[in-house]
Amino acid sequence: MRSGSKVKLCGAIFDAPSKKVELDKLEAEINDPGFWNQPDRSQRVMQQRKRLEEAIQHSRTLASASADIDTLFELAREGEDVNGDLERELRVFEARLEELETGMLLSGENDQRNAIVTIHPGAGGTESQDWAEMLLRMYLRWAERHKFGAVITDRLEGEGAGIKSATVEIDGENVYGQLQSEVGVHRLVRISPFDANARRHTSFASVFVYPQIDDDINVEIKPEDLKIDVFRASGAGGQHVNRTESAVRFTHLPTGIVVQCQNERSQHKNRASAMKQLKAKLYEYEMERKRAAEQKLEDSKLEINFGSQIRSYVLAPYRMIKDHRTKLSIGDVDRVLDGDIDQLIHAYLVWRKTGKIAGDSREDLPD
Repeated sequence: MRSGSKVKLCGAIFDAPSKKVELDKLEAEINDPGFWNQPDRSQRVMQQRKRLEEAIQHSRTLASASADIDTLFELAREGEDVNGDLERELRVFEARLEELETGMLLSGENDQRNAIVTIHPGAGGTESQDWAEMLLRMYLRWAERHKFGAVITDRLEGEGAGIKSATVEIDGENVYGQLQSEVGVHRLVRISPFDANARRHTSFASVFVYPQIDDDINVEIKPEDLKIDVFRASGAGGQHVNRTESAVRFTHLPTGIVVQCQNERSQHKNRASAMKQLKAKLYEYEMERKRAAEQKLEDSKLEINFGSQIRSYVLAPYRMIKDHRTKLSIGDVDRVLDGDIDQLIHAYLVWRKTGKIAGDSREDLPD
């Protein structure tokens, strides 16, 4: 296909002219003298303007890259050796196209929101607790790679190593929509660093993700429905032990939902953070009820054990990561565990939207 038609196709897919019309309307609204009188509304409009500007710029970048590729093809037809340059430009073009496609697939009601991620180890004691901590690090590194804000609001240390549970708030555009790919049970196969006989072990940990709810969305919580416990925050010991009861646990009695926060020394700040988490979980709970899709929520909380995993991470006897939903396999395990999960996210979004597999799976893993 000639690159001229590629440019036209990109324009059709990303609909830059339509986005330019939307942007012009927003600019007119922003220029209105009373625009800043409604801070919440103005903030949302400014965020929408930023997204439209980025989408238009991406479309221009793709058009430019496509023109460069077309030029290289012309040079090749004239007999010049441009294979290296062409291969490099095609890789860049493909990466940009995939990035834009990911953005297009994030069209759910809450996909653009920040996220609250909870991680729990499964059966296996220290092994699974260590695996849960590895997953926590992977998501923190993913957030760092994208310059997203991330705060661990609750962390319960494991016995000897790892964590018994963790909750982290990640702030950034489309974070909730992207991290939907991580909901479920993650399986690790490796030679255990805790086994003196160097045997191979299988560990499990579960991940669940909630959308953070803005203050403009009203989630009513009656005082009589809320049980509040305060306690001393756990820590590494010594001077880091919190000597005051600053940690907070909220239990919503009608639903049984429990949240807690202990990362701040101030009980007031921990209360605010816990309330934000509780509202997020209650909002998600109610949305699932309204959509008559409670089973979907339950399916994502399968028993943390064999047969329920969404993804396998094999470090021995070979090295491979496989997503069992999309069938995508990746051999560079270290890169993924260091937070580069974008390819897995993109494949999941395509699979969720179309039911089709987005990437090659040239190698398979044992069940």
